[in-house]
Amino acid sequence: MEKSFEPSQIESKWYAAWEASGDFKPSGHGEPYCILLPPPNVTGTLHMGHAFQQTVMDMLIRYQRMRGMNTLWQVGTDHAGIATQKIVENQLAVENKTRHDLGREAFIERVWQWKEESGSTITNQMRRLGVAADWSRERFTMDPGLSAAVRKVFVDWYRAGLIYRGNRLVNWDPALGTAVSDLEVNNVERDGHLWSIRYFTVDGSDSVVVATTRPETMLGDVAVAVHPEDERYAHLVGKLLRLPLSDREIPVIADDYVDREFGTGFVKITPAHDFNDYAIGQRHHLAPINIFTLDAKVNENAPAKYQGLDRFEARKRVLADLEAEGLLVETKPHKLQVPVSQRSDAVIEPMLTDQWFLDLTSEKGRKEITQPALDAVRGGEIKFVPENWSTTYTQWLDNIQDWCISRQLWWGHRIPAFYDEAGNIFVGEDEADARAHATVAPVGALRQDEDVLDTWFSSALWPFSTMGWPMDGPVKDEHGNVVANWENDNVFLPSAVLVTGFDIIFFWVARMVMATKYFTGRVPFRHVYINAIVRDAEGQKMSKSKGNTLDPLDLIDGIELEPLVAKSTKSLLIPQVREKVEKRIRKDYPSGIPAIGTDALRFTFAALASYSRTINFDIKRAEGYKAFCNKLWNAARFVLMNLPEGELAAPANGPVTEAERWILTRLKQTLTEVEQHFASYRFDLLAQELYEFTWNEFCDWFLELSKPALNGDDAVAAASTRHTLVVVLETVLRALHPIVPFISEEIWQAVAPKLRIDATYLLERPWPNAGEIVADDAANAEIEWFKAVLSGIRRIRAEMNIAPGKVIPLLLADGDATDRARAAKFAAQISFLARVDAPQWIEAGADEPAAAAAVVGSLRVLIPLAGLIDLGAEKTRLAKEIARIEGEIKKCEGKLGNANFVANAPVEVVAQERQRITDWGVQLNALREQSQKLG
Repeated sequence: MEKSFEPSQIESKWYAAWEASGDFKPSGHGEPYCILLPPPNVTGTLHMGHAFQQTVMDMLIRYQRMRGMNTLWQVGTDHAGIATQKIVENQLAVENKTRHDLGREAFIERVWQWKEESGSTITNQMRRLGVAADWSRERFTMDPGLSAAVRKVFVDWYRAGLIYRGNRLVNWDPALGTAVSDLEVNNVERDGHLWSIRYFTVDGSDSVVVATTRPETMLGDVAVAVHPEDERYAHLVGKLLRLPLSDREIPVIADDYVDREFGTGFVKITPAHDFNDYAIGQRHHLAPINIFTLDAKVNENAPAKYQGLDRFEARKRVLADLEAEGLLVETKPHKLQVPVSQRSDAVIEPMLTDQWFLDLTSEKGRKEITQPALDAVRGGEIKFVPENWSTTYTQWLDNIQDWCISRQLWWGHRIPAFYDEAGNIFVGEDEADARAHATVAPVGALRQDEDVLDTWFSSALWPFSTMGWPMDGPVKDEHGNVVANWENDNVFLPSAVLVTGFDIIFFWVARMVMATKYFTGRVPFRHVYINAIVRDAEGQKMSKSKGNTLDPLDLIDGIELEPLVAKSTKSLLIPQVREKVEKRIRKDYPSGIPAIGTDALRFTFAALASYSRTINFDIKRAEGYKAFCNKLWNAARFVLMNLPEGELAAPANGPVTEAERWILTRLKQTLTEVEQHFASYRFDLLAQELYEFTWNEFCDWFLELSKPALNGDDAVAAASTRHTLVVVLETVLRALHPIVPFISEEIWQAVAPKLRIDATYLLERPWPNAGEIVADDAANAEIEWFKAVLSGIRRIRAEMNIAPGKVIPLLLADGDATDRARAAKFAAQISFLARVDAPQWIEAGADEPAAAAAVVGSLRVLIPLAGLIDLGAEKTRLAKEIARIEGEIKKCEGKLGNANFVANAPVEVVAQERQRITDWGVQLNALREQSQKLG
């Protein structure tokens, strides 16, 4: 092994070897265990959320593979309809062209060309993370196999009466010219205004005042609503109003949607341009009036003077005209949430358009699609972790709307529907299939629908389409390689766990359940682990405009300050924002970002992966896990340097020394805890267990406890200790491998030959079996006592600034017969490791010198103050230690005083807390007694 750990030198070497070995492919043995990668956009690059989520998935896959499972990590990318089309359209714009200049076929060919050139960026970045994914099965949501699945699902649902075409209100992006999903809309807080406008009754005898943030939409008003219990306006219900700036008459209606306390208590109803108004319009049978074209200009349904105006220019004209007619009652500032397209930054316009929908709400749709998805979670077939997210899932499905599945784009799965010259619709997987299933003879030629399917439609089929459904026999990629075979691969359905974010529970998780249940009769996955959202060290959302984003590869490789500034500001067009971001980066990273390597980044993510909604990523913590890697590296070098050439033989009768039996006992306990935490998806707790065992108990204590045997005259003890050092190190490397695969592999390659292990790579080794490790509770008690004595002496040395190399006297007082026996047994080791004289006992009743004390149970460990320690400083130290232990007792008492804790916590946990109070009490009494003796 090299003298120092250099991540960059080992990471690329091992990943290439792993992938080439085939160790990421299903083994064909053991119980199937599958994880589906949420397919990232083919346009995308790796961000912190990806890196965190993929670390979690990789830990699970490596752990389960080592446990003997037949693992498959199914990966692939999403065609990302809007995002990908926009990238290529932007490229054309640089050439002063639009997609319409190319035409549909040539444009799609251009997109495929871009995908081939740039589509592998994110998958190559995933490799840098060390993911154990089966790349030989990588899929793309528009590859031939998945496209065939999409067509079959659409056709089958249509023929079952579950897909229909209708004129409904949708989120419309006027810049992109397409409907978009709620997920692609950001609600942005902006400064706006609330305008109050007077509407007179037709006879002019009365009037109402409505408040609106969008006065231009009044041109499409069809009613004004009041709350049915609002007595102030009961006399107006049923009367007609004259719509200002128009010749139309509209009624006053009563609807309990209206908030009596907001504004004037009157609400204008514009069903064609507001989702809530649309619902009100349906309840009251009010015909909607669409006043905008698809590019958000005023259309022919509005008065002539406004026709052709952009919606925001129309707003200005409407307000001016209202003021001129004396109808603009009030204008006041108002904070409002504006729906903005993620893709184009255009303000979203609710728009009535002809779209395709999946029926989820009729009696048939709810029975066949929605209800089975609800039952899967309520019946326990699918479990959410943390469990509270199941409520989010079920509430959404209970209140679901039909799904708008069409998009007005060119890039995507073109809807397999055809129209004849009479406007009749024919649906089939191709034109021949559509004609074959026609119930009436088509009139003239057929033309295919121009729209494509929502990207989430193909993603909803991911759990079974990636396994080869609905094809008979092997599915091959463009190179002729088999990527799936439903006959064999359906064993991976349901997959074991889906790891995803809470923001797509509706858009992806629920839809996968609906589609998979309908077409296969199975659930898509057994568990859904909802990972936290990664925020910055202060808990702020990561945003390019804030300058607080981090590129995972910059953390892995490091980056100097100037390239970091340039990279972080290149896409910021507003000078003030660019300056603010540059200032922040220069302040936060004055020397750039140091390289921490993949393993340290992964350990940081593991340590943060709790059940919380968000995690705060602090680069200083990541640097701490780089220190952990260095510690492990140096410990391995110590072990290897203390070994003879060749293989090591196991001791004939098991470990000889108590220190060996202690470390094996602790290893058994640690592995048991880690397995429990893997089962409950508490990656933070398993990372903590492995960190504490590796750093504190193995690297610090056992390496130190091994030195007397290694340097002593007992050859049997020395040989046994060497063997245990290697066995524990190799076991620790296996346990750490799911978290830190690169450093564990590098060290393991040097360790394995010493134990005659013939596996080629660490992933081929079995997960350590805690049940095979023999625990020795007696040895554990002995060594824990020894550690406590040694720690007490060292704490006094450190707090009193006694030079580490200075040999000092050691006195022991009180205690019991067991303490005396242990003190005699460990006398040599205590003297050797603590740099003290042979311990001397102070008999009961004898005079004691002034001394600094540490307490181990009822035993007092004393370091005489004479010539060594300041009496006042020792009193202060004791006072701090007394206060600390009093605090620990209060914590225990607080838990035990909580009736819920006592009633619901495991019996052994409650017993442990009670024992801790007893133990802390013994120490507290001894410390108080020592403090009194010092005066």
